[in-house]
Amino acid sequence: MDGVAYNLFGVKVPLSGTKSGTVTEATYTSTHSTFTVQAGSRTFTLDFFSPISPKNYLRQSLPFSYLTVTVAAGDSSSVQIYSDLDHSWVGQASDVSWSYSTKSTTGVFQIQGADASTYSENSNGQALWGSAVYATRPAGGGSLSTASGPSASVRQSFISNGTLSGTHAEWTANGVVGFAHDLGTTAKEVAVTFAVGHVREESINFLGEAQTGYYRATYADTVDAVSYFLDDYSDASEESVTFDELVQSTGISSYGSNYSDILALSTRQVYGGIEITIPHESLDTGTTRAFIKEISSDGNINTVDVIFATFPIFYILSPGYLKLLLDPILQYSGSDGYTKEYAVHEIGASYPNATGHPEDGEEMPIEESGNIIILTYAYQLATGKTDLATTYASQLSQYAQYLYKNGLYPTAQLSLNDALGELANQTNLAVKAAIGLATYGALTNQANYTTAGKTFAEKIWSDHLGTDAAGTRFLIQYGITPWFLVYNHYPDLLFGLDIFPEEAYNATAAFYPTVRQKAGVPLDGAIGWGQTNWQSFVAATVTGSARELLIKDLHAYVANGLNSAPFSDRYWVQDSGQYVAGDSYSFRARPTLGSHFALAALGGANTWGS
Repeated sequence: MDGVAYNLFGVKVPLSGTKSGTVTEATYTSTHSTFTVQAGSRTFTLDFFSPISPKNYLRQSLPFSYLTVTVAAGDSSSVQIYSDLDHSWVGQASDVSWSYSTKSTTGVFQIQGADASTYSENSNGQALWGSAVYATRPAGGGSLSTASGPSASVRQSFISNGTLSGTHAEWTANGVVGFAHDLGTTAKEVAVTFAVGHVREESINFLGEAQTGYYRATYADTVDAVSYFLDDYSDASEESVTFDELVQSTGISSYGSNYSDILALSTRQVYGGIEITIPHESLDTGTTRAFIKEISSDGNINTVDVIFATFPIFYILSPGYLKLLLDPILQYSGSDGYTKEYAVHEIGASYPNATGHPEDGEEMPIEESGNIIILTYAYQLATGKTDLATTYASQLSQYAQYLYKNGLYPTAQLSLNDALGELANQTNLAVKAAIGLATYGALTNQANYTTAGKTFAEKIWSDHLGTDAAGTRFLIQYGITPWFLVYNHYPDLLFGLDIFPEEAYNATAAFYPTVRQKAGVPLDGAIGWGQTNWQSFVAATVTGSARELLIKDLHAYVANGLNSAPFSDRYWVQDSGQYVAGDSYSFRARPTLGSHFALAALGGANTWGS
């Protein structure tokens, strides 16, 4: 600005001759993270905008986000704006290439790994194939210049001249691709917008058939796609205002501003972890699927219990996603490739390879059989459509039979919380079986299954099979302490099944506050960490001070300033060795934050317009 270079954001080591702006405000919504920066005499706003359009598959499938830099009205300063990308966007520091192209006034850089194998990842779970894409176009009557080459020389060119040379050197170590907007001398508010993302033409391997992004049915060429994305900015931004308001009002009406804050922070992470695809060869949008990654744990693809943890947000905003996610699972598990009598755990050990459940992979027979039935019914209730239940009727019946035969006294097996290991007679698994059977009864109008679910529930609660003798708390295993945070009750209330009696919910509401630790209620009485997923499910099943406590603790965790990782759904609720209460624990950036919408989902389904 006026010949002085300011670092506005994200510059770890400022170059000589530059100054740093001061961030004066930061705000977020479901789709926007906005930072206000003072640099010299002018105020700049950086708006990082990731569209969420749950029922517009074209907009949602485009793998890009926006960065809009706005200079507020002020004195008649000469303003130029620069931004660049480096190799980190493609997950490797060598064997990289880049290219520059234009479409009308839009400039597009693409960075790609030179020898990366399709469907390969680095040790951080980052895609090595495909291309990072950075694009922009002149705005506000200004001009655009570009350059690529060593970062020091490209950036120094901007610092010295306010423009770039227009030369595009081949990739080099510590290289960047950069844009510079010259807005001239202006006292008016002016904004420039960049599009940034990562494209993979063959994005998913589904049983040997390559899938590609849904958007490629309309924009098969990457340059065309990102150019359209920039064209779509105004409409996407307008929709985001309505969407953000819906999420905020839903949170406030459900349980106040603290809860609204949690929902707003969770939403982008959920939809960012899902890809909407079509077959790569046919580009047939009639065969649309969705794939979800078990991020930061083992990288499985379309893990059934991950979808279960996520489903409340879909129930409210986009129930069609439940079908898109379940279809490939049920298609695979109904094939010759899977022969077990219970539901599959996932359809591939390593995203994006949905090539089938490995022989030595994790199995959760009761957990996943119950989950498939519950998720199918959630889809049917929210949409009024029976197609999923009809298409896969034989598999759903098979899973219900398995629950009936094996659900009340589970053998040693994993539950959703596989960190606890294989345990026999897990109370929470028996609860899942009871709810699963009753749900199947509601799904198929077969009262005998509903009765079976109620019988299971009576034995677990009324006969104290899964509780202490006084019926004050649920145990992790029959007759064995410690207690456990029982979250599998949730569908009982969501679906109005009336399987467990009111006194069971009253008892948990009274008990959990008594075992709260410094930063929240742990998953069970033997560990020092909790999970926001199951705390949120439980918050929906209790009332009064217990609900207040759980929501308050979750809000305190996200606001405590201790964590730099993308919203982790596991955190320490008490001090533990090198960790302190409120620290995130292991997980990061997982889409399972859809569970935070559990309480809101009690208010109704399918609230976002088509």
